[in-house]
Formats: sequence, C-alpha cells, structure tokens
Amino acid sequence: MSTVLVIVITGLVLLGSGVRLVQPYEQGVVLRFGRLLPPIRRPGLRLIIPSADRLRKVSMQTVVLGISAQGAISRDNVTLNVDAAVYYRVIDPVKAVINVENYPRAVSQVAQISLRSVIGRADLDTLLSDRDQITTELKAIIDAQTEGPWGLRIERVEVKDVALPKA
Repeated sequence: MSTVLVIVITGLVLLGSGVRLVQPYEQGVVLRFGRLLPPIRRPGLRLIIPSADRLRKVSMQTVVLGISAQGAISRDNVTLNVDAAVYYRVIDPVKAVINVENYPRAVSQVAQISLRSVIGRADLDTLLSDRDQITTELKAIIDAQTEGPWGLRIERVEVKDVALPKA
C-alpha cells in the first residue's frame, strides 16, 4: 500500500513540475534537448516533459526601451547629446529566441549605433527643426536590422532631447 502511495505522489509531483502557465500576452517556445518543437505554445496551461523540455516564454507586448544620451558629432561638426526611445514588439517568438541571445539588449545596441550614425549625417538645424525626418530614418534603419532575422518589429522611435554640451 505504501509503495502505491509513493508512486502516486511521485507521479503527481512529476506532473505538477511539467505544467506551465503561458499568460495571455505571451507565447511559449519549447526546446527539447536543444531542438525546437514546432508548435508555438499559446496562452493557457501547457504540459512539458520535466528535465527534457525548456519552455521559453516570450512577451508579445510592446516594449519601451530608453536610449541613454549618445554623444555624437553632427555633419556640421557640432558636438551633441541626443537621447531617444524605441518602441518594439516581438512578431516571431521562434526567431526572437533562436536567432538572438538577448533581444532587448541587442535592440538597445542597434538603436544606439543607428542614433549616432543618423546624427553624424544630419546638420544641427535639421536635428533641431525636423525631428520627424530623423525619427523616420532611425525607425527604418533599426527595423531593417531587426525585423527579418530577429522577429521583432520597431513600432516607433522618438528623439526625446537634443542638447548641446555646456561649454
């Protein structure tokens, strides 16, 4: 009798450790021994094989990423500090998990590099007066690098502040 009880309790513990909850704003990607299992796990209770499967939950919500002030030199040789915000979301959770190790950090790095590049090609007057052109160009550059290979969509980029350093 006690052997049956131990087996039942062990079975319940194993079953309980294999149950995962995927929230309504998430999707799950299951890797079994390092191989991708095809169907994406939709929201709800999902069963996985304990110690064989790993469920990576990916948020499908829009994420706001602040880009700290980047020092750059404009085309007319003026030193500036520019900070921005990038709004992105995952559109393909498999690519986001498989193709890039840490996609929030990767988006941050691409945005910082792109921000410096766009500032370097623009005049001070353009940076101060025509932010729409700058944000459109930034969005296009960042989106081109992230949408296809990483499964992310850049929804919006906003230049928050353009500041001249104090003399």
